[in-house]
Amino acid sequence: MTYPHSHMTTGCKNCSDRSLRIMCDLSGQARVDFEALGMQMKLPKRAIIFQEDDVCDAATIVCMGQVKLSCTSREGKTHILKIAVPGDVLGMGAAISGAHFEVTAETIEPCVVKKIRRSELLAFLEKYGQASMLAAKALSEEYKSAFFDARRLALSGSTAGRLAGVLLDWGRAAAGCNGTDMRFTMALTHEELANLAGTSRETVTRALGKFQKEGLIEIHGSSFRVVSPTGLETLCS
Repeated sequence: MTYPHSHMTTGCKNCSDRSLRIMCDLSGQARVDFEALGMQMKLPKRAIIFQEDDVCDAATIVCMGQVKLSCTSREGKTHILKIAVPGDVLGMGAAISGAHFEVTAETIEPCVVKKIRRSELLAFLEKYGQASMLAAKALSEEYKSAFFDARRLALSGSTAGRLAGVLLDWGRAAAGCNGTDMRFTMALTHEELANLAGTSRETVTRALGKFQKEGLIEIHGSSFRVVSPTGLETLCS
């Protein structure tokens, strides 16, 4: 699959966050061989990386930017499942099992991704036990993320709680790379954020205003900062 305006970028060796990213944290010859796998590409906003029900031909690592993962019901309604962030591995399960993609992956801002062909990935995992363990860990993290997302939607008693959970997830992901500063760029529209939180656009707009007024978050344009993680956690419970 090709993408408009995509091109090669600098390799993995220049990434300052590789130790924080599951499949990138390799050592020795495994690290050298991993850097030689696949291709890094710059993708524009709204580029489709892969589509639901397509045959899996590659796994994709998000290096920079955010990617929306969604699925479509039989009635044609699209539901956003997750926003993938740097370090997330997309399509790993489908690549290993040889199944079709279960979701559609679309960039929501300009991104850098590393695509590794399925055949290359399988050969690499077979050669290096270290890489196989990291792949297993990536799949475990994917399962855990899906479980927590489902629990948030099913068990949170309020729309404010579901939205608070989404903001906390992003804040924690940002803090993982930048220390304790839970600051991130909101690349979703209020409509998309509402879809992710299982509510309406109007409710999201009101809730964000209320969170700001209560000093739980700060919003400056598309820049969000979680000021009171404890306050948001209370809403989630």
